Amino acid sequence: MRRLELEVSKRTVTGKKVRFLRRGGLIPCNIYGRGFDSLPVQVDVRKLGHLLARAGGTDLISIKMTDSASPANVLIRDIQRNPMTGEPIHVDFYQVNMNEKLKAEVPLVFIGEAPASKLKNVSLLHAMNTLQIEALPDDLPHNIEVDISVLAVPEQSLHVKDIKVSDKITIITDPDQMIIKVSEVRKASEEAATVAAEGEEGAAAEKEEAATAKEEKK
Repeated sequence: MRRLELEVSKRTVTGKKVRFLRRGGLIPCNIYGRGFDSLPVQVDVRKLGHLLARAGGTDLISIKMTDSASPANVLIRDIQRNPMTGEPIHVDFYQVNMNEKLKAEVPLVFIGEAPASKLKNVSLLHAMNTLQIEALPDDLPHNIEVDISVLAVPEQSLHVKDIKVSDKITIITDPDQMIIKVSEVRKASEEAATVAAEGEEGAAAEKEEAATAKEEKK
């Protein structure tokens, strides 16, 4: 996977006083992770903006400290933005252990052209836009491609089990879950409602599994 870089410096200003940092063109951030000490840092707003324009939630970032020779390998965990302007006002970076697998949600990118989309009275029903996977930090993909050029007739569909990924990646999402389907227009609204309900149930189940796993680790 691609590796991005960001230069930061340690931050001594905390609490409400961080507003003075923002006025000076600096954005307060935190670096934390399991087995690592939490570290407050600050970064130039332009450099941060450039990074955020390129990085997704699974892109590994090498953070270089101005006074440290050892970079920290991190993922973007949370971005707080100004509700009026959309500009970032705080970012949390999660420091990873390069030898420990992570679970992540990766966006799907649909490529190719479905021959069925040229037929009358049909539409492509997108049931999923992300997949839950597990991999080492260096093997996390920026996205996963789904080739829809095989969809040629109504009622044809692609499921999670149809997606091919590297053997370094484990897909956690239910393999029988539908990703995209060629649906007749008159059925689309009914199927969309069903898909939405199934998606909510699946998300609830995944959250419950995650909570259980977290509790077991304790």
